[in-house]
Parts: sequence; structure tokens; C-alpha cells
Amino acid sequence: MTTPIGFIGLGNMGQAMAFNLIKAGYTLRVYNRTAGKAEPLVALGAEFVSRPSEAATKGNIVITMVTDDSALEDIVRSEGFMERLGRGGLHLSMSTVSPATSRQLADFHDEYGSHYVEAPVFGPPEAATSRKLWFCIAGSKEAKKRALPLLDAMGQGIFDFGERIGSALIVKICGNFISFTAMEAMMEACRMAQKNGINPSEMMEMLSRTMFTAPVYQNFGKLIALNAEQITLQGLPNSWIAAKDIGLFKERAVMAETETPLANLLNDLISESPSP
Repeated sequence: MTTPIGFIGLGNMGQAMAFNLIKAGYTLRVYNRTAGKAEPLVALGAEFVSRPSEAATKGNIVITMVTDDSALEDIVRSEGFMERLGRGGLHLSMSTVSPATSRQLADFHDEYGSHYVEAPVFGPPEAATSRKLWFCIAGSKEAKKRALPLLDAMGQGIFDFGERIGSALIVKICGNFISFTAMEAMMEACRMAQKNGINPSEMMEMLSRTMFTAPVYQNFGKLIALNAEQITLQGLPNSWIAAKDIGLFKERAVMAETETPLANLLNDLISESPSP
């Protein structure tokens, strides 16, 4: 594990994931636009670099965990990135982006003889910290096999959706859409219950322990119940992520010619959310 792994994107998720790689014994070369976010990792032995390309090492592995399509493309197409990654290098992309963007970047990697695996993440920052993330992956068999030890060091389980790039991201986008739909349902239910004299926290405690035991109900249910009258999709922490992901869901649905009445409604409810 002496050859450094590149890690680009040290937000709340990326920083926790990188920490777990260091804990597992990997040496990291890290980059983030806000350099200060790398300081806790540098204190643990990571090397901070000043450009995305410098995180890559010829024939080795680089991981990206960034906000959106534009950020990911800026990194991959930045000066020197693909040349430094080189033939046989592996790019493990963990961001939630458009499947079309992912396929374009995979083709771009092919031109340089490097490999691209998409591995979008399910789980909040707390799950990243405690190594409880779930991953969906897609890419060539050999490249995925090479990425597995890294994913094992950062999460609790991996679901393989084949070799076709874009497949894992479609699953991720669908999962996020279902989560945001559940959040809106909880908001409306908590407001109605409160107006009828029911304590929303007590109601969500009961429901999240019985009928709806998934983390989206247990974790976000508590937050929603405590703010039943005020909270909306726009008021959720990082609501711009919901706006982005609902947009990605609608984009893929249009391409597949499927109807999306719920996605249309969610899109209208959150369309004014600010970007980061």
C-alpha cells in the first residue's frame, strides 16, 4: 500500500471516506479546491497536492467524490490528469452525476488506455464516518475487482450492476428519487398530524420502528418531525442536491419515455433551491 492512492473531493463525505482509507493502511495523495479541508488528512500522513492532476499516479488509482457533472468533468479534462493517470490507471468515480456524462468520461479514459469505474454512494456523512456506506458499481470486471478492496475499506456492502457504464448511476438516481419522495410524504404527514393534535415526533418514532424502518425514515423522520410546520424540501440541508438529483431522474425518464408525475411535482416543489 506504499504507492499513493489519489483522492479528489474532501467535502463531508469525501473527507470521511479518505479517513477510512488511511485507517485501512492506504497512503493518500489528496486534492480539494478548498485546501483547508485537507488539513485533518495531512495530519494523518496524507500528501496535499495543488492540482487535480498531481493526485494521479501513472497506472495507479484515483478516486473522485465531487458535487456534480461539471466538477467531475473539470477534473478529468484538466491539464495533465489523463496523462498522469496513464495506461492501466483506474479512476473510481463515486459522485452522483448523469449516466451520459459517466459514459462519455469512460470513453475518454479508453482513449488513454485507463479504466473507469462508477461507484455512486448510498448513505449520509455519518455513515461514511462509521464505514456503513453502500455502493453500486459498474465497469469492466477487471477494473471492478481492483477497486473492491478500496470500497470494502469505506463501506459495508457492494452491489454490482454489470459492465455497462451508467447502470449503477441509474440505480443511484432512482434510490435518491425514492428517498426525496419519502421525505415529502413525511413532511405532509407530520404537518397534518400536528394540526390534528398529534405529536409528530411520537408518530414518527412509532412509524419508523414498525412499518417504515429504513434509514430515510429513521434519520430524516426525526428532523422533519421536530420542524413539522416549517420544514420543506427547499429547507432541507443541502437541498440543492435534491434539486440536482430529481433533475437527473427526470432527464433519464424523458430519454426512456416514461411518465414521472411524482418527479414533476417534486421538481416544482424544490425548483427554487439555491446552488452551493
